[in-house]
Amino acid sequence: MIHEYKNETVDYNIIFKKRKTMGIYIDVYGHIELRVPKGTSQESIRHLLESKWDWIQAKSKEQKERTNGFKEKVYNEGETFLYLGKSYPIIITIDENIKQDYVLLEEDKLHLYVREQEDDKIKQALKRFYYQQCKTLVEKRIKLYQSNFKMKPRSIRISDNKSNWGTCDSKLQLTFNWKLAMAPMDSIDYVVVHEMCHMVHLNHDRSFWRLVGKILPDYEQRKHWLNQSSWKMVI
Repeated sequence: MIHEYKNETVDYNIIFKKRKTMGIYIDVYGHIELRVPKGTSQESIRHLLESKWDWIQAKSKEQKERTNGFKEKVYNEGETFLYLGKSYPIIITIDENIKQDYVLLEEDKLHLYVREQEDDKIKQALKRFYYQQCKTLVEKRIKLYQSNFKMKPRSIRISDNKSNWGTCDSKLQLTFNWKLAMAPMDSIDYVVVHEMCHMVHLNHDRSFWRLVGKILPDYEQRKHWLNQSSWKMVI
């Protein structure tokens, strides 16, 4: 079935089941399915679709993009990159007089100031920006949550580790992946608290997760974004 709203359309299937509530399910291919109680009116179905319209559009698009594979980034004006969970277009300014290429976030855009417009130069400038932002963000969040711990980290490092968002070793050295700067603050907080909890419990036993949950009761939701959207965190 097709429903039109806000000058957009969605194609969906309805399944009438023996249940008390209505639900919307979007599979990994972006297909939309409504599961509703037997006898549900078309008006109720319309209201459900329209009340969740923006979420349906966003989720369906995300699932389709994920299935089709994320397109390789290009380094031209208008290309978007994530920062704190939001996409920002890049604006490129060529300035032969600057000492080092750099990036500034201004007016909802990532402004790149580079000596020459080469893909590799732009990519490296972006990577330095994320490294710097990640370090600043992580240090601030560690200070915010420090009151929950008796021990303090001995060092805080930012790395290019492709297998972990963060690590904590027996010497209380905390290391974080620079791509965390692309994630929403809630997800950054989850990783920060997760690694700080390893200062107390080096493994992932029940005591560890109990401590994480005590500090962040909704940590599963914060973790969910990383599980679902990490494929988009690229430059």
